[in-house]
Amino acid sequence: MDLSCTPEEEEFRARLREWLAKVLPTLPAKPSPDDWPGRRAHDLGWQRMLYDAGYADVHWDASPTRRLIFLEETEKAGAPYVGANFVGLLHAGPTIAAEGTPEQRARWLPPILRGEEVWCQGFSEPGAGSDLAALRTRAWRDGDDYVVTGSKIWTSHAEVADWCELLVRTDPEAPRHRGITWLALPMDADGITVRPLRTLAGSAEFAEVFLDEVRVPAAHRVGAENDGWRVTMVTLSFERGTAFVGEVVACRRTLGELARTAQENGRWDDPVLRRRLGRLDAEFRALWRLTQWNVSEAEASGGVPGTGGSVFKLRYSHARQELYDTAADVLGPDALDLDRPWVLDRLSSLSYTIAAGTSQIQRNIVAERILGLPKGR
Repeated sequence: MDLSCTPEEEEFRARLREWLAKVLPTLPAKPSPDDWPGRRAHDLGWQRMLYDAGYADVHWDASPTRRLIFLEETEKAGAPYVGANFVGLLHAGPTIAAEGTPEQRARWLPPILRGEEVWCQGFSEPGAGSDLAALRTRAWRDGDDYVVTGSKIWTSHAEVADWCELLVRTDPEAPRHRGITWLALPMDADGITVRPLRTLAGSAEFAEVFLDEVRVPAAHRVGAENDGWRVTMVTLSFERGTAFVGEVVACRRTLGELARTAQENGRWDDPVLRRRLGRLDAEFRALWRLTQWNVSEAEASGGVPGTGGSVFKLRYSHARQELYDTAADVLGPDALDLDRPWVLDRLSSLSYTIAAGTSQIQRNIVAERILGLPKGR
């Protein structure tokens, strides 16, 4: 498989690098992690700059290869992360682009691209654990609306979101995977309560969301009623396929910084540490090649990543944890100082084998859909 870029794609890379070098020094300072209104304004402002420069469409209207180049170059340049725009740009937006009606695409995609609206993800529930199909948030049809009652947890950016990609159960009598519907929920609707959750790292980008007979127009349903599981698999394929691309680049940069720090503080003399760093270097190089392969596969299949995204997500989650465990070895006693580089990253890395589908779920997907093994009973 040819993983090289075309001359047109390399021209896009060069143009993007030139633009980033010009605009990044002009950006305002990033707000405090606890200042969510400020973070929202900062992240939306960056997205507006991308829109005005003609780069906002890379997340769904551009080819997967061009999207990969964009994510690689912005991370290398130290550009702002998508932040509060994460769900809209990398989950809900691509799903609506792939599954929405022309009217839905016209209503929701331009505001995401222009940096005007923030989305959150209402998938996980307190009683379902990693079994997404066990969700119990109920929705029933009442005229032109669905009436929704239930609760969600680990809802990313709910406290500053305008919309929520929401999974609900519309047919409780159907088999678990066939009674689910994907809705776009306006977060200013009556009956919604948001309660922020603080993580181990001290941040509060997640929240509990309680829904008490919230009315959602039926026109906000993406896909057919009770076909939400299939639509959700499209969402998750983007989440596992390309959403972590920038993080792989960041991990490779961190690895180089760890090696330099180890040489400066004397830890480089430990041959076991050097072997760990060398193995991680090979690991992240392989993950980058796997990312390119997944992008090439998506290019050939209409732009939606395939099951290779689960292979990537499974291995990347563990490699990231190993990277920051190694960072703790390099830092020594300073690994307990929350103000030191990589310490908070180590705490947040603990969630990666749970977020975006647990490692156990990813192993099941790989076993059943790639290796063809029978489903467990």
